[in-house]
Amino acid sequence: MAIAIKGYNPDILSCLANLSNDEVFTPPEIANDILDLLPQELFESTTTTFLDPGCKSGVFLREIAKRLINAQLPGYEKEIAYFNEKQARGEELTDEDLSYLERLQSVVDHVFHNQLYGIAITELTSLLSRRSVYCAKNANSKYSVSHFSSREGNIRFVPGKHTWKDGKCIYCGAPQSQYDRSSDLESYAYEWIHTQDPKKIFNVDFDVIITNPPYDISDGGAKASSKPIYQYFVDQARMFKPRYFVSVTPARWFAGGKGLDSFRASMLKDRHIRYLVDYTDSSECFPGIDISGGVCYFLWDREYNGNCSIKNIIKGKASYSERPLDEFETFVRYSVAADIIKKVGSLGEPTMDKQVSSRKPFGLDTTVSSMPDGDITLRYSKGLGKYKSKLITTGRDLIDKWKTITSYASYDHAGQPDKDGMRKVMSIIEVLPPQSVCSEVYLIAGAFDTEAEAENLRGYFRTKFVRFLVAQIAVTQHITKGCFAFVPNQDFSEEWTDEKLYAKYKLTDEEINFIESLIRPIDKEGAGNE
Repeated sequence: MAIAIKGYNPDILSCLANLSNDEVFTPPEIANDILDLLPQELFESTTTTFLDPGCKSGVFLREIAKRLINAQLPGYEKEIAYFNEKQARGEELTDEDLSYLERLQSVVDHVFHNQLYGIAITELTSLLSRRSVYCAKNANSKYSVSHFSSREGNIRFVPGKHTWKDGKCIYCGAPQSQYDRSSDLESYAYEWIHTQDPKKIFNVDFDVIITNPPYDISDGGAKASSKPIYQYFVDQARMFKPRYFVSVTPARWFAGGKGLDSFRASMLKDRHIRYLVDYTDSSECFPGIDISGGVCYFLWDREYNGNCSIKNIIKGKASYSERPLDEFETFVRYSVAADIIKKVGSLGEPTMDKQVSSRKPFGLDTTVSSMPDGDITLRYSKGLGKYKSKLITTGRDLIDKWKTITSYASYDHAGQPDKDGMRKVMSIIEVLPPQSVCSEVYLIAGAFDTEAEAENLRGYFRTKFVRFLVAQIAVTQHITKGCFAFVPNQDFSEEWTDEKLYAKYKLTDEEINFIESLIRPIDKEGAGNE
């Protein structure tokens, strides 16, 4: 008989290029780190069932298969290598060799037919997954390491359908205008999240669900506008209630945002999340991939109810803590940061999110431009220009004030730290005099009767202390008023420096050093205005 595992290449997926930033293939080494979170006795059982409901490369199923087979036939890969070497030398396999191969084939057939299942996200990834798991794109092919009666085997792809109501899909929120199209085009109606009863897909009560789902779907907005979709995969798996659930996701849900506020709240309150591994820089998890806010993966344990063990990785260094995920309304990545926030909040001072404006403080969007003539000054994306005050319908009471403004866009690319693991966080921080307004590009941090107060607020925002607190929420390219929820308001009749703030809130040397290690200074004259 043919050697069943010949050609099973454990490294081939390391060379696979990602289709896009929102459909990211999991490197084999990361897949195995994730599998290490699970109780290893799961792989020793011949009855444990595994499902990947978002198959792209099949890497999870392939690496699980190796563990399951090795548990039943320890060292099988070395044995296969030995048999291959014998055949390459022209030697006949002995009866004992052939008996071993028969045992191995029996184990392989049991594992692939009864323990491993996958739902591919596209026709292309179904072929890729079957190729990496079965070593053949068709499971009923003579080249498949385990023969099935169907071409799909246990890795299926069924083109899904959106269910439209009021112009959107009731399952994933995809816009009908974008995805109600001919059947020869991909609909991205993923089967796992477009059904009310996922248990009927395979009619199996899975012990473990493990996946790295699609992250986003186009929402039909301007340019490359998209909406998150990974939360639907997570919610569906949690409703399935397997013994264990492991998922990779972008870390943007830590602070909520576009379509993620309710998901964030449910995740933070979920006491079944036993482990969370967090990468501030996504490229440390997925080489060459830039995902705004970083990425994470977590283990959900149906029988567990307690604090979460958290591992943060930045620039190859790991830090550890064990704490509840919901100690704040947003998830704070670092335990030292959580201690600083608690210490700052213990004084009970009002916070800056109550003072900082929402977007469009004067009702002017990003496309507004200056005019040939006007009676007030406009600060917009291209600098300063003239504008007519009669066109201002919102925020007119602020026109005659001294205003401290900050850019809505983060200084850091997509909220990511630089090559040294540090951030500046805020981009432009300026003071506008009376008879001036700004476009949507800026938020008003405060409005005052005197220039001194506005300058003192500007100085306050330039401190590492403030920018550090903002950075704990601002994990994407945008800074909103909600990002100032940890920043205490101050008396701006006086100046504020880092030294003064560190003393006021009684920060320890360790806490000060932590802030200094993550936040870059702002040049004396440049308020981040680079």
